[in-house]
Amino acid sequence: MINTANFISQLFNGLVLGALLALISSGLTIIYGTLGVLNLAHGALFMLGGYAGWLAFEYSHSFILAVAAGALFVMIVGVVMEQLIIKHFYSRPDEDQLLVTFGLSIVFAELVRYFFGSLSKKVPPPDIFSGATNMGFMIYPNYRLALLGIIAVALLALYWVLYRTRIGMIVRAGIEDSVAVDSLGINVYRVFTLVFGIGAMAAGFSGIVYSPVVAMSPDSGDSILVKTFVVIVIGGVGSFPGAILGGLIAGEILSLTSMVNPAYSEIMLFVAMTLVLVFRPRGLMGAIGRN
Repeated sequence: MINTANFISQLFNGLVLGALLALISSGLTIIYGTLGVLNLAHGALFMLGGYAGWLAFEYSHSFILAVAAGALFVMIVGVVMEQLIIKHFYSRPDEDQLLVTFGLSIVFAELVRYFFGSLSKKVPPPDIFSGATNMGFMIYPNYRLALLGIIAVALLALYWVLYRTRIGMIVRAGIEDSVAVDSLGINVYRVFTLVFGIGAMAAGFSGIVYSPVVAMSPDSGDSILVKTFVVIVIGGVGSFPGAILGGLIAGEILSLTSMVNPAYSEIMLFVAMTLVLVFRPRGLMGAIGRN
């Protein structure tokens, strides 16, 4: 039954999901905007972050260590991916990039399935955020409220790195013209490695902090990848603010539509993407002239 409390609760759910999609999408749009690589393994990196964090939690029983382990492990995986495989595909056609990253996503999923099985794994929220808060008009889980703050801090940190540091200036310049950056004597390929690592870390961090909300399985990355690509299409390829805006829009569409009929939630998301492509092909905040 739809009432005020349910509607507001779904708005909060959409805000949390949208913030998560924004964080994952920001990593993907940085990688694609800078390197031009269509990384279909990004969803698998999200899943790896959840599993790495769960494994760390099993041994340490510390949520903070689990988050750090999940994020750092996936960053290392991203750097190794870029150095061993991805860098050989920068000048290759888009189809080759799609195939190799899609293949990597399958390899990651099957490795996780082999070592951990197909059963879902879930990290409990820290004790300080257990239970729920009575907000007067509804009762809402404490961890979801905390998650909104955690993701907001992560997005602010990523924004600071991109827009307030020298490495961020180089990354943003590389998004616009990597050849010009290289001509200034900057080792653009070293920057590419760092960018891929940061983008992967964003996905891994998202996976572990979202694990207390939705349990992780080897296939968790598949559905999140589709939503993430929709987000960057809506927001605009290569646009960090666009990834945030697109994520929030996508989260609210998925949440509010599921309140009426869950079967149509993803359909409405694709409807929104189609409308953006029709009326604003470069996305809501995409730069003019970008492919």
